[in-house]
Amino acid sequence: MSLPTLALPGQLLGAFSRYEPGPGTHLHESNVYASLPGRPTASTSSHDPSSKSSKPPPKQTLTVTRLPSTSATADPGPVSERISNTNALPRVGDVVLGRVTRCMTRQVNIGILIVLGASGDNEEGMVCANEIQGVVRREDVRATEKEKVVIGEGFRVGDLVRAVVISLGDQSNYYLTTAKNELGVIMAKSEYGNTMYPISWKEFKDPVTGETETRKVAKPL
Repeated sequence: MSLPTLALPGQLLGAFSRYEPGPGTHLHESNVYASLPGRPTASTSSHDPSSKSSKPPPKQTLTVTRLPSTSATADPGPVSERISNTNALPRVGDVVLGRVTRCMTRQVNIGILIVLGASGDNEEGMVCANEIQGVVRREDVRATEKEKVVIGEGFRVGDLVRAVVISLGDQSNYYLTTAKNELGVIMAKSEYGNTMYPISWKEFKDPVTGETETRKVAKPL
C-alpha cells in the first residue's frame, strides 16, 4: 500500500505492523490514520545493515505535514502540484470537503473548500479559490431515523466534513448530504482545542483529556 500524495483526516495510511504513528497521525485499531490534511511521508531511523543484532529493522514513522495556506501568488510547492487552485463549482454527485460555519436546529452550514469530484479521488481535487456555501439539512444527515437527528450532536462549528452534493439548491447554497457511512465529520477539535480521533461511528476522543464528544463520524477511507 503506497502513501497518497495528499492525505485527508481519517484516511488510512498503513498498518501498525509496518508503521509507527508520528506527528499528524494517530493509531486506531492497529492501523495508522491521518489526523490532519497534508502530505504524508515515511521516515526510518538509522539502522546499520552490517549489525549482527537479531532485532528486526525499525518500522518507518508516518508523518503528515499540514498544507500551507495558498494564494494567487504563492508557490504551490510539491504537495499542490496535482491539486488545482481554481474557482471550481461543484456538480451534483461530487464529493466535497468543507468546514462547518454555523449549526442551527434544522440545518448545518458548510463552507466548501475542496471539490474532489464524483470519484472522491484526493489527487484529482480542486481547491476552491473562494469558499462556496453549502447546507446539510437535518433530513440529509443520515439515512435512517432522520426524525431523531439532532444537529448539535452531529456537528460543531469548525469541524471538517466530507459530503456529497445532492442538489444545486437555491441561489446562495448547495444542498449536501452526509447520509452514507463514509460521509460526515473527518476532523474535529475538542472544546479544549485538541485534535481528536474517531473511536466509533458517533464519537471522537480527545487524546489529551480522554474525554469523548459526539459527531456524525465519517468512516475512514
